[in-house]
Amino acid sequence: MLERLFSGRTSYAAAIIAGGLTTLASAPFSHWWLAPVAAALMYAGLSRQNGRQAFLRGWMYGLGLFGTGASWVYVSIHEYGYTSAPLAFFLTSLFVVCMALFIAVPLGLYRRFCGQRLSVLTFAGAWVLMEWLRTWLFTGFPWLLLGTSQVNSPLASLAPIGGVYLLSLVVALSGALFVQACRGRWLALAPLAVAWLIPLALPNHWTTDKGEPLKVSLLQGNLPQEIKWSAEGQREAVNTYLGLTTQLGVKGDRNGNTPDMVIWPEAALPMFEDQAEPVLARAQAALSPDTALITGILQRDENGNFYNAVVGMGNASGHYRKAHLVPFGEYLPLENLLRGAIAFFDLPMPAMTPERGEQAPIHAAGYTLGNAICYEIIYSDLVASRARQSDILLTVSNDSWFGDSLGPHQHLEMARLRALENGRYVIRGTSNGITAIIDDQGNILDQAPQFETARLDGQVQAMQGLTPFTRTGSWPVWLLAALMVLPGLIYRRSGTAKTGSSAQPPSGYDKP
Repeated sequence: MLERLFSGRTSYAAAIIAGGLTTLASAPFSHWWLAPVAAALMYAGLSRQNGRQAFLRGWMYGLGLFGTGASWVYVSIHEYGYTSAPLAFFLTSLFVVCMALFIAVPLGLYRRFCGQRLSVLTFAGAWVLMEWLRTWLFTGFPWLLLGTSQVNSPLASLAPIGGVYLLSLVVALSGALFVQACRGRWLALAPLAVAWLIPLALPNHWTTDKGEPLKVSLLQGNLPQEIKWSAEGQREAVNTYLGLTTQLGVKGDRNGNTPDMVIWPEAALPMFEDQAEPVLARAQAALSPDTALITGILQRDENGNFYNAVVGMGNASGHYRKAHLVPFGEYLPLENLLRGAIAFFDLPMPAMTPERGEQAPIHAAGYTLGNAICYEIIYSDLVASRARQSDILLTVSNDSWFGDSLGPHQHLEMARLRALENGRYVIRGTSNGITAIIDDQGNILDQAPQFETARLDGQVQAMQGLTPFTRTGSWPVWLLAALMVLPGLIYRRSGTAKTGSSAQPPSGYDKP
């Protein structure tokens, strides 16, 4: 009965709904329990479909997922990319259609090459491999991963062990086991219960405090993106950030509290570092010599390369340059092929340069900072590599490009998961929200209001020790996912050899 219900056209409608449910499972809605439901909708009836049908089903899921969850792309292109509404709608639709292929192709291949024996395991493994592919192919876009939505769920304690992909694996496995239970295979309830009970017995803390808490002040300028890079925008940025910094003063704020660190967001001053030096010197002079001033800033070198960077001054030293740039936002992928199309649509050309190789961390107020600029915070393994050599994680961002959309909330959710994965506090300074201080458990301790000029004062705790995930990264989960898919590949091959054909199994054929 269940197989018939989720076969044919009904399965495609269910896939679109599943994509929308995945968005509802994520921030700002945060109905985390909908993620296993979405996985169940994708697993139910899959055994009755061939590779082409599974491809279409995966594509429908992608349309539902990115059409709802990545709707902020339209805001970025239309409101801040200065394109007309029809062109922005076309480009956003093209983005959604293309991103959906990252789900459609792997799901189609899964049904084409995997048999039905142990399908619960092979489905969960294939799902994680699908997300792994989306993480790195064509520079990657690991946004709206199934596991990201679980930062508030009972599964959250798995994050320090295997990261976001272990969460995705358990969620996908849970959905498949639930479907098997609905088919009358009640034994599936046992592993389903175990999957959700084990995290409750895991340690809550894998890292320990290091030294005394630090007082930090995060400045949120809330400058209009439309004028930011004009002469007027430069003047407003200088006045805003100097004014907020001067309020702290050498003697601290009105309560006499002197911050250990003052954080300005990504590209706080719309100018290059060499142009901003007089402003930064005035800001530093307004603070206590024991205070570290850290800001996002653009840099350039003698070869004409531009870098998105973070620099430390005062009681801070070093700089960090962004290594993983935003496609189309900071650089143009496949430039030789796309340059003509960009010129035809009269779109702005990005021209940032990624920093290659290892970078020394920034040291501030006696501690080491692991940096991730804006988009980089969504890459769990990149952040883990920073966490291995740091006491605190710092991410600065210009989320003005998202406007009033789902984007800033989803971005914050991923920063929370990075804190939980690595057992590190995360300082998140943004231009207009959501500026926040996140503890080592992924909890938001303090948060500034969106779309307001604000100063967020709070405390962060440096941490020592490494979580299992920080030590290894995601590769153990990826390997586990591949091993889970292997039985399906072997069974399909052996079944084909015996029958002499690659025909699909008979209608309704399904083994747990």
